[in-house]
Amino acid sequence: MVDLTGLHKHFILEHLREGEVAVDFTMGNGNDTLFLSNTVGSEGRVYAFDIQESALVSTRNHLEASGAPENYTLICASHHLVKDYVKEPIKAGMFNLGYLPRSGKKAVTTMRETTMAAVEAAIDLLLPDGVLIVAIYPGHEEGRLEGEMLREYFATLSRFKICASEFRILNSPTSPYFFLIEKSPKCND
Repeated sequence: MVDLTGLHKHFILEHLREGEVAVDFTMGNGNDTLFLSNTVGSEGRVYAFDIQESALVSTRNHLEASGAPENYTLICASHHLVKDYVKEPIKAGMFNLGYLPRSGKKAVTTMRETTMAAVEAAIDLLLPDGVLIVAIYPGHEEGRLEGEMLREYFATLSRFKICASEFRILNSPTSPYFFLIEKSPKCND
């Protein structure tokens, strides 16, 4: 069976190297933050965002227990404010839209308005040959709508600057899926 999380990592590793900068736009419990931290190593930098303080606590504990390099900045703010905190170009970014896993707070989810602003900012910050993974969870209404909105937006981007792909399991319509956004190595704007 297809392992979507494994595919996320595969695509990130095709682009992200030691010493580079990455962003976890939805830190949750810190699994993507840990992966990015280990990938960029002690010379790299990772910024991670979440609006819930409990996510920061969970992520910090996870990173410390896993022996992650101390190359991360955990930010309790919405991902749409990324440019207020990240002042340098990035090579990779990961979004896991939806709600904080195992939190019991399914009413607190990412929202279309802030998600769109965050994705636009991420693309603007993305270096040539950079990559974004945007995981969608259509099993709840806001997740379904976020996915539709982003599909429409990504379809409008110039194919000469951005390659936007969608990966999903066709015979399981409520299963998570993701968009892969790759900036052309020749794109300097």
